[in-house]
Amino acid sequence: MVLSCLGLLYMQVDYINAIGRMRREHFDEGVRRSLYQTAYNLELSEMKYYLTKNIQKDIQKSNINSNNVLELEHSYFVTSDDGNIQSVFEMKTIMNNPANPLTKVNRSSSKRQMTLKEAQRLSLETLKTRYMYQRALLDEVVYNMLYQASEKPLSHRVNFRKLHQDLKAELESNGIDLPYHVRVLGADGKEIYRCAEYRDGDDNNAYKELLFKNDPPNRMGVLEISFPAATLNKYIYNSVKFMIPSTILIMVLLVTFFITVYLFIRQKKVSEIKNDFINNMTHEFKTPISTISLAAQMLQDPSVAKSPSMFGKLSGVITSETKRLRFQVDKVLQMSMFENSDNASLKMKELDANELINGVINTFAVKVEQGGGKIISNLEAEDPFVYVDEMHFTNVVFNLMDNAVKYKRQDEPLLLNIHTWNSNDNFMLSIQDNGIGISKDNLKKIFDKFYRVQTGNIHDVKGFGLGLAYVKQIIQAHRGSIRAESEMGIGTNFIIVLPLK
Repeated sequence: MVLSCLGLLYMQVDYINAIGRMRREHFDEGVRRSLYQTAYNLELSEMKYYLTKNIQKDIQKSNINSNNVLELEHSYFVTSDDGNIQSVFEMKTIMNNPANPLTKVNRSSSKRQMTLKEAQRLSLETLKTRYMYQRALLDEVVYNMLYQASEKPLSHRVNFRKLHQDLKAELESNGIDLPYHVRVLGADGKEIYRCAEYRDGDDNNAYKELLFKNDPPNRMGVLEISFPAATLNKYIYNSVKFMIPSTILIMVLLVTFFITVYLFIRQKKVSEIKNDFINNMTHEFKTPISTISLAAQMLQDPSVAKSPSMFGKLSGVITSETKRLRFQVDKVLQMSMFENSDNASLKMKELDANELINGVINTFAVKVEQGGGKIISNLEAEDPFVYVDEMHFTNVVFNLMDNAVKYKRQDEPLLLNIHTWNSNDNFMLSIQDNGIGISKDNLKKIFDKFYRVQTGNIHDVKGFGLGLAYVKQIIQAHRGSIRAESEMGIGTNFIIVLPLK
């Protein structure tokens, strides 16, 4: 599923890039065509200017030498070889050249009869005369352009206003309707003209076209046009808008899939933790139940009833195991009660935390000393009065000390260091041991429900994995905080921060 989604996403992105490249190539081609046509129109306009100028000169010259103008107007009958008339046409022409052979026609004759060959010859002569005249006129225009126009400065040869109009029209004809910046450079690279919107740095992505490319190199110019980068990118990728929704949907699908996989893995882990919790709970309940059952069976023996000492010992075992069983049940119930802090019923009252902790130390000292361990208390808090629930806060201290006993090292006696002090209007409590320690990976999870640090066999340490979760819930319910500092093979230190009364 992941490979399919990633492959589809890659194809979408690649397709978008391909469309963008095609759009950019089409845009580049359109700009180049527009620049070429604009430069061509500029040269064409210059030629029209000189052509018009020469025609006007000829008209003025014709008016001065009007005596040399000959008007011919004749009607012609074109006959075939057998003398039949095939067509009649009239010809009227103005000749500027008195030496033209057509001027020798007798003007007094209003109608002439000629053969078809003579009519064809007369028509060809007329076309030839007109061609020679137009060719001479164009030759003169080209001569003026070569020897007069190219000598002018580029700023005099280019009408920049008309250049803008032509360039805009050509861009629009190629489907490009974007704001642009334009400037004109001379052959030496000096700037001759720039539009008001042109900014330094616009030439990084500029399109260029030579002006008057058939002139000598030192008389050429360069037309340069550039487009704002943001506008250009918007124009290029505007055609792939329809791909955006599908790409977003693929991304949503991919994210949803990852979330689903994450939840599946998390649920699987929670399921394993709960199964482990049930196994541990069964193990924890099975031991005291078995002990109570065995003691009850022994009490049914008549010989035990005759021995008061044995009877009292068995009764004590039943009482002790019953308390142990009740304590385990209370642990589960306490966690259930604090599942939602809004439902937690705390009986808050002002207490001397140093005194309460000292009482727990005295009760716990016997259990630590039986294993050869030692408790060092350093209760230095000058202001120990806090507003807490006595039973739950006592359980917090007891659970942290009990964890120190469970996870002590086998090769070294347990050393518990209990320290209290004040800091920034807070009551601080530190419970430090020299046990096996907790790895960094496990340190992030020790306050999660049902989580237990593994030391080889998961069942080698008794418990439900609820102790530290319960501790955190209680401390947070008292508007405090708890954190753990640990290093493998050195020990663990739990630090509790509670606000003063």
